[in-house]
Amino acid sequence: MTTAVKSTPLGLTVLSLLHFKPLHPYGMQRLLKQWGKEQVVNVGQRTGLYRAIERLLGAGLIAVRETERDQQYPERTVYELTDAGRGTTRTWLLEMLRAPKQEFPEFPVALSNLMLLAPVEIEQALAARLEAMRAAVGALERGMAETARFGVPRVALLETEYSLAVARAEAGWLESVIADLRSGELVWSAEELLAAAAASEAQAP
Repeated sequence: MTTAVKSTPLGLTVLSLLHFKPLHPYGMQRLLKQWGKEQVVNVGQRTGLYRAIERLLGAGLIAVRETERDQQYPERTVYELTDAGRGTTRTWLLEMLRAPKQEFPEFPVALSNLMLLAPVEIEQALAARLEAMRAAVGALERGMAETARFGVPRVALLETEYSLAVARAEAGWLESVIADLRSGELVWSAEELLAAAAASEAQAP
């Protein structure tokens, strides 16, 4: 019998890994890093992985296959997918592909309030972000080249392609905004902002 459990990126990833073969947590983490999945799933802390496994186990989506005992390593519990887990994997995967989810990352929030800063401060901050994004693009490109050495097919690297495309797009956008700040095309004043706020308030029902 299964109980309802909320879909999460890490939960889906664990279920997906177990489609291929039974694994213990260390094997999952190692495979995720080898395939470059740490770019899209937070597996840096093993605690989060164990919590995800516990939730899936409690929901009946995975089951204990065996416990490996070796003198060189601590006991390792090997997990396998259940029939319910196979069905849930497909359901979660299709839902995540079909429907964009409303998420609230920090950067857009900062952009929505940047008028509180002076233009020179904004330019300096965005220039620093641009440098970081260029570094991210380079890291993603190197990561894709590295995983190619393992013979990983493209279908297993589409999330890295997507992350790379997004990083390149953001870097290009940052370049354009910085250029507009430097040229004086992007300007504003407190009076303009107050007038816009007053106009919005006047039109409110």
